[in-house]
Amino acid sequence: MVEPPSTPSSSPPCCWRRSWWASLYPTNNHHPHRRWIPSATTFFSTNNTVLTALFLAFFFTVFYWQKEATAGGLAIFRRPFPSRQVPKLRHAAFNLTDFGGVGDGITLNTAAFERAVVAISKLRNKGGGQLNVPPGNWLTAPFNLTSHMTLFLAEGAVILGIDDEKYWTLMPPLPSYGYGREHPGPRYGSLIHGQHLKDVVITGHNGTIDGQGQTWWTKYRQKLLNHTRGPLVQIMWSRDIVISNITLRNSPFWTLHPYDCKNVTIKNLTILAPVFQAPNTDGIDPDSCEDMVIEDCYISVGDDGVAIKSGWDQYGITYGRPSRNILIRNLVVRSNVSAGISIGSEMSGGVSNITVENVHIWNSRRAVRIKTAPGRGGYVRDITYRNLTFENCRVGIVIKTDYNEHPDGGFDPNAFPILKDISYTSIHGEGVRVPVRIQGSSEIPVMNVTFRDMSVGVTNRKKHIFQCAYVQGSVMGTVYPAPCENLDLYDELGNLVRRSTSQNSSDIDYDF
Repeated sequence: MVEPPSTPSSSPPCCWRRSWWASLYPTNNHHPHRRWIPSATTFFSTNNTVLTALFLAFFFTVFYWQKEATAGGLAIFRRPFPSRQVPKLRHAAFNLTDFGGVGDGITLNTAAFERAVVAISKLRNKGGGQLNVPPGNWLTAPFNLTSHMTLFLAEGAVILGIDDEKYWTLMPPLPSYGYGREHPGPRYGSLIHGQHLKDVVITGHNGTIDGQGQTWWTKYRQKLLNHTRGPLVQIMWSRDIVISNITLRNSPFWTLHPYDCKNVTIKNLTILAPVFQAPNTDGIDPDSCEDMVIEDCYISVGDDGVAIKSGWDQYGITYGRPSRNILIRNLVVRSNVSAGISIGSEMSGGVSNITVENVHIWNSRRAVRIKTAPGRGGYVRDITYRNLTFENCRVGIVIKTDYNEHPDGGFDPNAFPILKDISYTSIHGEGVRVPVRIQGSSEIPVMNVTFRDMSVGVTNRKKHIFQCAYVQGSVMGTVYPAPCENLDLYDELGNLVRRSTSQNSSDIDYDF
């Protein structure tokens, strides 16, 4: 058995913080699975009275602040996100080579992964186990995870997905889609897959999972595939999932797809695909998920960086699982052909209580987008964007209500989605052609949209670069460029300056 090292062997890339995994490992040598924490007796017996007084002063200050926060205005910062369980250290750890794995990039290691997963599944009542993937190129066909499992990729470890579709399992369409997404009928499963799991960790010292998607993308463009391509990593109907400190690249289709999952943490990921000629390689697609954090990631892909979904037309309405309570923060994203952060277009189960903050979107076709259409049903509401930076984006903020792509002819054309309670605060940037394009319609008006503190440098100073149609909402204080006439204007103190009389007017100009 091989235990992972207590600290990363090299610093993580870019602005990554110290890895979650390293923070869990012990710093003493007395017990291999226990961190040393000083007791209160030890603490006070080895420090003087002054330190004791400082500790008590700090304690009562925090106690007073919490009391005031509960009673007063600071309570608004308390988000309704639930407490999150921290994955436990495993009592047993294995090396992939223990099960016959060969990391030469040629030998197929599917059986080795499967044997390792079976061994860990037998330890479910003892806390599960960890599978270490050491440095090397580990070619494999798709395989499944099990509950109470940690998949740990060492620095220099690369899991390579075999690019021959005959090795990829066919699965039924997702119940909330009713369609393979690209073809009717079955779809290919993911390279790394799991269903009905609990307590699963995929982490490492920035090891890589590579889907070798080039062959898939070429066959898709040449229409040589009879089934929908599979994601790189897909976890379904599961809870208590952590995915951190690894690189995901070259997915055949969507890269990371949590489906109908609860309590998911995704952090410190690098997600890469060519920004052109890599179709539908979304970075992260939370789909009918609840209670999720996505943070501290770098994403540069051939479609949406993050796309929140909840089912497609009548199938999503029937399945009825919303995506809600999702926090997205501290991301750097590039999407040359799509959007940095999207909601929809498959949102028929509903999307609510989403916060997107501290995100830098650069060299992208669109920055943040909500997209839907008649026939979707559902709702998008209680969406908060704040502290966003746009750099060289064709369009900054987009809400589109005619994204007419349907699984089949069985949808209800009168199932109109509801879009309301959407706020944009502290939005800044440069090199943006159209800062805002909100296209509501008479059937799908966009209600209660708020802009506050916005300053975006534009590449062309034509009129109508803040474009609106069927929008009701407000502008608070200073917003540049000048907002459309559909919105009420308020000063910095919240006093009404001008009430809009033209909420249904349209100046949408797709030629600009």
